[in-house]
Amino acid sequence: MLRICAIFVLCLIPLLAAADPRGRIRVIDGDTWDVGGERVRLFGIDAPESDQTCQSPDGAVWGCGQWVSQQVKARYEGKRAGCKAVDTDRYGRIVARCEVAGRDVGRAMVSDGLAFAYRRYAMDYDLDEKGAAVNGRGLHGSRFQRPAQFRSAKRSAVPPSRQDCPIKGNVSSKGVKIYHVPGQEHYGRTQINMAKGERWFCSEAEARRAGWRRARR
Repeated sequence: MLRICAIFVLCLIPLLAAADPRGRIRVIDGDTWDVGGERVRLFGIDAPESDQTCQSPDGAVWGCGQWVSQQVKARYEGKRAGCKAVDTDRYGRIVARCEVAGRDVGRAMVSDGLAFAYRRYAMDYDLDEKGAAVNGRGLHGSRFQRPAQFRSAKRSAVPPSRQDCPIKGNVSSKGVKIYHVPGQEHYGRTQINMAKGERWFCSEAEARRAGWRRARR
């Protein structure tokens, strides 16, 4: 019996280790990465959505969501991260604290104004955000809408009709944003699910500005 238990424990160790992603980083957006091939949602922070905009002090509207994604890619893409799993979210992603070169990336991003403390789930980075706000770092130099509020507003918005805006903005199972125009191979069977962040576009330029790319076929 003891031998059977020992074998079970030894078999279980690799499974437990797999729950804590480690490896090279591929940035999906500000707070969602692939780490060693595992999809990870960074714990305790909330970064702007890729199609989110902010307003500068002079009133100019700018793509702060795309800017954050670019900044995060410049900092972390291709580097090695060690993550500690905390939970799994409703999309099946591992929610984890991650470190790069021994530094908590969630804390670093909030401190530099690239993301916000996600106080709905944790207060770990509350003071870091307050410090960034006082010093006007990153997003705090502009007028912004918190990402959760932005997502809620999008869900409650009345979607454009197919007749007015026929381009379909689809989000793949891997989180890739792809748009389909009438006449393309998969246009007819592509469905729009607003709850997933999918939407209609009136022009290809509008779709590209929002962070979508054209389907290859």
